[in-house]
Amino acid sequence: MANMIEREFGWDDVIENDGPTWVLLPEGTYPFTVTGMERKRHPGSAKLPPCWKAELTLAVEGAEGTANIQHNLFLHSKCEGLLCAFFTAIGDRQHGQPMKMDWDHVVGKKGICKVGIREWIDKSGASRQSNEIKEFLDMGPHTGQQPAGVAAPAVPTQGTAPAGKYW
Repeated sequence: MANMIEREFGWDDVIENDGPTWVLLPEGTYPFTVTGMERKRHPGSAKLPPCWKAELTLAVEGAEGTANIQHNLFLHSKCEGLLCAFFTAIGDRQHGQPMKMDWDHVVGKKGICKVGIREWIDKSGASRQSNEIKEFLDMGPHTGQQPAGVAAPAVPTQGTAPAGKYW
């Protein structure tokens, strides 16, 4: 059933897919894959004027499972360093080098990121937690080398990225 095309159900259809399991990863450094990207508009806020934004979906792999994390990248000069970090992390940019952002080819790209835990209160007043991207890390030349300070265990451990080539 995993390869079925999305479709509308009839009132008497049989259903069986429970949907993806929600995973909260501990803070740490993990490999990610860009699984989605939507072009959207940021309406403006106290910190940032109206501008375009890329709404990314990242599949972040941990020992606990895969966390699907939404992350916004704002196309504004105030956020240029964050844009550079993302494109460097996925191997499309070298430090200090200008580049034209190629959003049409980011889905499927892989890299390494630091993940944190964000705590928030929902509408009912309950305390909740979710993962957030804290930082995109440069893997250097894409040889599969781990970034400085990241262990490369033979078996993935909580909070560290597993060894190996990610692209």
